[in-house]
Amino acid sequence: MEKSQKKHVYLFYCAECEDLAHKVASESDFITLQTIKWRNFDDGFPNIFINNAQDLRGQHVAFLASFSSQGVIFEQLSVIYALPRLFVASFTLVLPFFPTGSFERMEEEGDVATAFTLARMLTNIPISRGGPTSLVIYDIHALQERFYFGDHVLPLFETGIPLLKQRLHQLPDSDNIVVAFPDDGAWKRFHKQLDHFPMVVCAKVREGDKRMVRIKEGNPAGCHVVIVDDLVQSGGTLIECQKVLAAHGAAKVSAYVTHGVFPKRSWERFTHENDGLEKAFEYFWITDSCPLTVKAIANRAPFEIISLAGSIADALQT
Repeated sequence: MEKSQKKHVYLFYCAECEDLAHKVASESDFITLQTIKWRNFDDGFPNIFINNAQDLRGQHVAFLASFSSQGVIFEQLSVIYALPRLFVASFTLVLPFFPTGSFERMEEEGDVATAFTLARMLTNIPISRGGPTSLVIYDIHALQERFYFGDHVLPLFETGIPLLKQRLHQLPDSDNIVVAFPDDGAWKRFHKQLDHFPMVVCAKVREGDKRMVRIKEGNPAGCHVVIVDDLVQSGGTLIECQKVLAAHGAAKVSAYVTHGVFPKRSWERFTHENDGLEKAFEYFWITDSCPLTVKAIANRAPFEIISLAGSIADALQT
């Protein structure tokens, strides 16, 4: 894209995303950070002020969000609903992690698909002068969730896989990498983007009362195997995959997930200080889509952060 064709974007951000927002702005001379006063009334409800609101008329505006808990969603939605109404030329919402994405199905009557609920809330973002809101999400759990959104938003589904591929090519054993998927879902989601690597596909099988991880296809023997998935919660499946891969002769095992959710500090079971899993994972790569996790695991092996900042800066020009 020619420099003269680029649009200047005014980027707002929630408190959790301050570090990521500064990294995004450092990637482009066409991104200017803007601030919001995040305060609360005595009763706990938000008291929010958008700074320099008058200057936003006719400008391209974006908001970098993190829905890390129920408690922060309301205050951010309040801003997200307000910004398009300030006569902006366009509005883009960057929500790197769509948190209810894994709750997209009803398996029996009475189940609530909260992915649909959150999609409906975002669908109600007011239309700006430039039209519907652009909604940037990374590695949403299920691609069919794009159909949960109405016509008031245009979902732009991005992926962290190109950033992972760049990192893998930097490894000293880059010619000995095998990519593994913990289940068929991960394979369907990512295999086309990684098809130049040899692959291993794992599967959960029932043996008696237990569900065990087994290798369904592929050979990890003698290779540096990288397990790839969209997100991690407790990490139990990744640990079982590592054990199976090591038992079948993998020289090293690493892992990549775009979203390191890790509720209840479950990342602790992967650190090299943990005697039970010492050096089980050579590397554990996550992106900075979950800012609270990034702060918690800073400088803790085997974790390494692959930043989405450059990718987000590019997406803001879409």
